[in-house]
Amino acid sequence: MNLLLTGHHLDITPALRAYVENKLDRVVRHFDQIIDIAVILGVEKPSEKDKRQRAEVNLRLKGTVLHVDHFAEDVYTAIDGLIDKLDRQVLKHKGKVQDHQNEALKHVSSGL
Repeated sequence: MNLLLTGHHLDITPALRAYVENKLDRVVRHFDQIIDIAVILGVEKPSEKDKRQRAEVNLRLKGTVLHVDHFAEDVYTAIDGLIDKLDRQVLKHKGKVQDHQNEALKHVSSGL
């Protein structure tokens, strides 16, 4: 798994990098067929005064790409919300993959 962490109008500190890596361990623990992860952390325009911090991720899996973004007042809060959304999407994708594999086995056994 490759991790690309980018800051948009934001410096990526070692503490911030470690925080993102620790949070992504939860997602990797649920689904291990991840090819690469691209995380973008940034600050939005001042027009959105209450939610200026942005966190988004592109998670590339075999056959699909999951894109999630989250806005919050604090960058750590944005990362937490992002990981929660990403974890739900990964579990949903994992369920679809497993159901599809089980469905194929049912058709094979009933055809005999």
